[in-house]
Formats: sequence, C-alpha cells, structure tokens
Amino acid sequence: MQTEFNYSQAFSRNIGWVTVDEQSRLRNARAAIAGLGGVGGGHLLTLARLGIGNFTIADFDHFEVHNFNRQAGAMMSTVGQPKSDTLARMARDINPTADIRVFNEGVTPENVDAFLKDVDIYIDSIDYFSVESRRLLFAECYKRNIPAVTAAPLGMGVGFLYFKPGRMSFEDYFLLEGQTRREQLLRFMAGLAPKALHRHYLVAPEAVHFAEERGPSTIMSCELCAGFTGTQVLKILLGRGKVRPAPWSMQFDAYEQKLRFTWRPGGNANPMQKLLLKIIRAQFKD
Repeated sequence: MQTEFNYSQAFSRNIGWVTVDEQSRLRNARAAIAGLGGVGGGHLLTLARLGIGNFTIADFDHFEVHNFNRQAGAMMSTVGQPKSDTLARMARDINPTADIRVFNEGVTPENVDAFLKDVDIYIDSIDYFSVESRRLLFAECYKRNIPAVTAAPLGMGVGFLYFKPGRMSFEDYFLLEGQTRREQLLRFMAGLAPKALHRHYLVAPEAVHFAEERGPSTIMSCELCAGFTGTQVLKILLGRGKVRPAPWSMQFDAYEQKLRFTWRPGGNANPMQKLLLKIIRAQFKD
C-alpha cells in the first residue's frame, strides 16, 4: 500500500532538536553541493533527511565498481549511471517535494552563476585533486557572501573548515595563487588538517598515488563528514551556536579517539604551517 507523502510527518522526529519554526526555515533553505561521491552523496542524503527542501547539486561523473567502498549512491544497480541523477533520485525518494536543480556537467566558469543562484550555503564535496573547480567555487561564494564549508574524509575521521562571509577567504587561508599544481595540492592537504591525526595509522603509504591522483578512503570517514557537516549546516542556517571560521580548523579522528581545534592566523603563511609543509613535501617527494 502506497502512503501519501507528508512533509511534517516525515520530519516530525527532528522536532525537539529543532523547533517547528526552525524546521520550516530548513524546508525553505537551499543548499548547494558540488561533488556527489564519497562525501557529497552522504551530505545530500543527510541534509534531505534533516528536511532541507531545496538543493543545487553538481557532478559530471558516473558510478563505477571502485566507488563501492564509500559512495552512498554506488551499488550494482547504479554502475554506469550519472552520480548527480542517481543522488537526485535518492533524495527525492526521501522528500518528493524537494526542489533539486541538477548540473550533470559539473561546475564551470560558464555555469557557476546559475549553480549558486538563490543558494543559502555551499558544501564543498569536490574530489581532492579538482583544485581549479574548488578555487572557483570558494572565490565565487566569497564574492556573493555565501557561507561555505568543506569536510575532508581523512583516514577514519574528518577535517572541517568554515569560510564565513566577510572573514578569512579560502585563498587567504590556503595561499594557492601562483603555485604549481602539486604545491597547491600539498598546501590544501596541510590546511585541511594541521594536526594530521590520521597519519599515524596509514599502514600502506604506497596506496597514496599523487601522480595517479588517487588515494585510500573509508566509508566511516565519509559518514563522519556527513554527520559533522550536517550539524554545522544546521547551526549556520538557523544561527544557532558558534561555528569557528577559518583560520580555525577542526579535526576529529575516530580511530585515534581525538578531537582537535587548530588556530592558524595567516593560514599556510603561519610558521607552524610552513614547518608542516616542509614535512609533507619530504613525505610526498617524487
């Protein structure tokens, strides 16, 4: 027997942790998510279950078998299917009334205006190695005063950064301008997790292939990213409680059972970051 969808009933168990009025505000909010793989798919489904009613999503890729260990939409029935269409279908299965704008071609300089139209918050889920698209999106969010967050799946934990409108920008924190592609990737790594809690249990370092642009991942990390980010998105959209913006960063590692907040004035220009970058360059030298 098919049951008719009812928004209030579907998300009634959120009430208590949010008020009825706050749930209505979430229903009217629009979240943009670029990248629908390991973390992005989890972000979309988590926020859909939170009751956010409007999404703008983008991914140009298709599901493959090697995605199975971590990506929410990856299964035998979806191999070869577009990630964006698959995740949009899954989100609409949770909330049939959701307004979901889909960008199957990904985000480009030509469509970034349309992608960010009416957006209340941007959630970065682009592949680690897609540095050009990431820089484009964070720069455009900063220009438009759109709050932007990124959550990195690190080992069996999460690294989180929040770029608040009017505060430190993505570029001012990571300092990527004018650097080689390799240096940009290393600086992004250093800025995501200054404490690098995950490095202690990487048992097969040879699995990290910078030249081939791939590395190891776990589903636990991706789900931690979705849960932590969903909570911060709720706080930002509803104006509830403090979310520390860059140059603050946060890393939680379930394997190490540690939570660390790090303050790095100047971002990667900070002396501690410069030292960390020297270590990373030596670790990942050609």
